[in-house]
Amino acid sequence: MNPDANCVERRAAQRFELHLPILVRFEGQTVAGFTQDVSARGIFFYSEVNLPEGAGVELTFTMPSEITLGDSMPVRCRGRVVRAAALEGGQRSGMAVRLDSYEYLPTDAGDPVSQFMRISAAAAQGAHSLNR
Repeated sequence: MNPDANCVERRAAQRFELHLPILVRFEGQTVAGFTQDVSARGIFFYSEVNLPEGAGVELTFTMPSEITLGDSMPVRCRGRVVRAAALEGGQRSGMAVRLDSYEYLPTDAGDPVSQFMRISAAAAQGAHSLNR
């Protein structure tokens, strides 16, 4: 007998498997990550930090047009980590966040995630050249 056959799905919101770049802000820090899945009530993402359960976070990413049924839109969500687990090798951690609120950001500001990634890459490159 398949043990999953008796499992009851308790999720009230549809999940979308989306691998999107994401910015994670917590305790004055900002780190990059990527989502595994997104729903109206929560997000599961991976990052190089391991946040404790209960930690408050702010997540910024661009919601794709498949979800908005219109244009892709930058979104900022706030929530709490409800589950966190380090992956084997310890390079990344997977975290589930229950969302408390979200807001759409102005689209004229550009994609905040890609801007952060470019700045981070430039800073890392500059630090690398300083170490020579």
